[in-house]
Formats: sequence, structure tokens, C-alpha cells
Amino acid sequence: MKVRDLLLIAGLLLALAVVNLAIGARERLLREGTPVLLALAPVDPRALLQGDYMALDWAIARDVEATFGAQRPRHGDGYAVLALAADGTTTFLRSQARPDPVAGGEVALRWRLRGGRVRIVTNAWFFPEGQAGRYQSARHGELRVGADGEALLVAMRDGELNRL
Repeated sequence: MKVRDLLLIAGLLLALAVVNLAIGARERLLREGTPVLLALAPVDPRALLQGDYMALDWAIARDVEATFGAQRPRHGDGYAVLALAADGTTTFLRSQARPDPVAGGEVALRWRLRGGRVRIVTNAWFFPEGQAGRYQSARHGELRVGADGEALLVAMRDGELNRL
């Protein structure tokens, strides 16, 4: 084997290892993350190139933006500390620079400020074509949040918190 072939194989193995570690981290977050429900404000549910989806605007993002005051930055990251109710719904308490400290019954959720707008988790929920009616009643997004504040959107819930 030539050195070039060995480097190619090593590069391929490294790429596969990185991808599998990322997948493992996401799977662990789905399995072990704290379930939270965030109120949302759905937007237009159709994209011609992407298929059916629901554009998401998280109510909690507005609460975080309200903490900026007159000195609104254009970029940055932080954590929204949320009070977690028994049914999984959340109430915004404060914003902070790190995921800790948080008290019992609180969870820190990472946000990113890009172009002057707060971004939380994702801005879209994709679903199979023709299923838009099923998701029109969505009022909450179900997330799994890790101790580091990273989150994944796993489901939509209606006004009575039933999974859609």
C-alpha cells in the first residue's frame, strides 16, 4: 500500500468516527434530555422547494429579546433559564451567559442571536406532504434539553398538550 492510500483510508475512518460521535451525542440527548414544552407561534406551512413544513417562531425568543433593552446586539449566544412545570410547560425566568447555575425545577436552553434575532433550536418542523391539517392545531413544541442547554425538537403538541 502506498502512503497516499493509507492517508485516504485514515481520513475516511476519521470522518466516519466524527459522524458517528455526533449521531451518538444526538441519540443520547433524545434518550436522556429533559423534556420541555415551548409555546410557539406557527407561520406559513408550505414551501414549494422543501415540501410541507411549519415555520416556527418561539414565544420564548421574544422574552429573551426583551431582556436586551436599548443595547440590542447583532450576534451572540446565551441561555434562557426556564421554570419547568409538572406538565412540561415552561415559563421564562431570565437569560444568562452560561447553562449553569440553575435551581431545581429550572432548565437552561441555549439561544443564538443572529442578525439581531434570537434563534432557538430550529425554525421549522417538516412533515409528510398532505399532513398540514394534522399540525394546524400545534401550540407547543416538545424538546429534549441536555444539561449543556443544547436541545432537539422531537414533536408538536396541541393546546391540550396532546402529541400530534
